[in-house]
Amino acid sequence: MNSRLSLALSGGAVALPDGRVVLFRPPADLDLDGLPDGVVAMQGFRPDHDALAARGVDVMAEVGGPADAAVVFVARSKALTRDMIARACAMVPAGNPVVVDGARADGIDSIVRDCRAVFDVGEVFAKAHGKCFSFPSGPAPDGWAAATQRVDGMETRAGVFSADGVDPGSAILARYVTGLSGQVCDLGAGWGYLSRVVLTSDKISRCALVEAEHDALACARGNVTDPRAEFHWADATTWAGGPFDTVVTNPPFHTARKADPSIGRAFIAAAGRLLTPAGRLIMVANRHLPYEAALGETFAETVVVEDTGGYKVIEARRPRRTRGRSR
Repeated sequence: MNSRLSLALSGGAVALPDGRVVLFRPPADLDLDGLPDGVVAMQGFRPDHDALAARGVDVMAEVGGPADAAVVFVARSKALTRDMIARACAMVPAGNPVVVDGARADGIDSIVRDCRAVFDVGEVFAKAHGKCFSFPSGPAPDGWAAATQRVDGMETRAGVFSADGVDPGSAILARYVTGLSGQVCDLGAGWGYLSRVVLTSDKISRCALVEAEHDALACARGNVTDPRAEFHWADATTWAGGPFDTVVTNPPFHTARKADPSIGRAFIAAAGRLLTPAGRLIMVANRHLPYEAALGETFAETVVVEDTGGYKVIEARRPRRTRGRSR
């Protein structure tokens, strides 16, 4: 369990007042000991959101209004971390505490240096390969509050996957998702690039965009305005929609900064559940990722249709059915 913040609170390295305290993107396993009763969590990643809610935390995708204090949990994206600090400073009265907590692997050392340059940073508490510190709220530097970006005419935001441009794997996969027909699911749709390509076909009757990151899905809503599109803020590995004729996906493969092929395997299993008996999966993956066993377990037919630039495009057909499963 992530207990660095609780230890910093119990040891007096940081302090939080009674009242409304907003937690920006807290991890699902956050140790809640020492936090005041008025805690509200802002967590837009659906699996963590749901895990926190199951623990009784008051959690929502977006939080507005003033707060007596805030805790910012460092994100992998430095731009997103700076944006959360700027939002916390705008929400918390001058002089009240803004606490920042994060792991070294996620860049907390850089954030400590940045904050020391502009805020009156107090004691830095180091524990469990990370750090926790606080400073009195004040105006954040210009440029820390992230502005919406435009990439090839499409909206993206700080912290979403491939925020600075179309992912190379998705660009390759796009060549294989034109001309589709029937009902299509874009699993892990991000900010909607692939779905917009899918919907260039007039044979599509429905395209479901399933995305766990709330900010990415908000971008997709603006980028994909076709009335055949529908949007689902959900964990793609457990979502229960369907059935679909085709699933397209460029699945994520990182947990924190480490490659984690289990995520892609979970996407493959989810695709098998979501497809009709004659349905097919079209996916792209980094060449080195070992998905062959999972594909063989889930589908009767699998073929690599392209292997280029470090990526492989895979088409899988005829999902295997487990005993007792029905549509």
